[in-house]
Amino acid sequence: MTTTQQEQDVIDLLLVQHREIEALFAEVRGTAGNARKQAFHQLVRLLAVHESAEELIVHPASRYEAGDAVVDTCLREENDAKRELTNLYALGTDAPGFDAMFAAFERTVIAHARREEQQEFPLLRRNVDPAKLRRMAGAVRAAEAFSPTRPHAGCGESAKTMMVAGPPMAIFDRMRDVVRDWHKADKE
Repeated sequence: MTTTQQEQDVIDLLLVQHREIEALFAEVRGTAGNARKQAFHQLVRLLAVHESAEELIVHPASRYEAGDAVVDTCLREENDAKRELTNLYALGTDAPGFDAMFAAFERTVIAHARREEQQEFPLLRRNVDPAKLRRMAGAVRAAEAFSPTRPHAGCGESAKTMMVAGPPMAIFDRMRDVVRDWHKADKE
């Protein structure tokens, strides 16, 4: 049975995204050249919007259900991942050392996703009304539409920071995406 967007709750949405992230990691590892670069850019974009939306919508709701320790750990891991992803992005997929850094980054991100799935998500599922979880999925989708498409390490990981800094960074990132894609299309 296929779940429609209106039926999908926030946990189901995030689980689907976690699987998409895993698939993109595999695609980056399994390709080379331009295909690898494109897969990496897709991964960067998905991670950036996914983490921003979690910081804005999911983690604040989880504080009550999962507690400060669980949420603070998630936020710290996500901020560390932003720094690592920023470094990988600056390095580029063809650079020496990319593969080793990327493999370590992948292990870290996958471990983080599993912790969310095992610690944070079950508490939300058990303690939050299903209708609210479905509304949160809509809020996550909306937040992703206005989130930065690149990591901005050092910007902070609080929901308040993302509310203030996120939209201007998102506009800048999306303009850069358009220019990058235009240049790529112009060369083809």
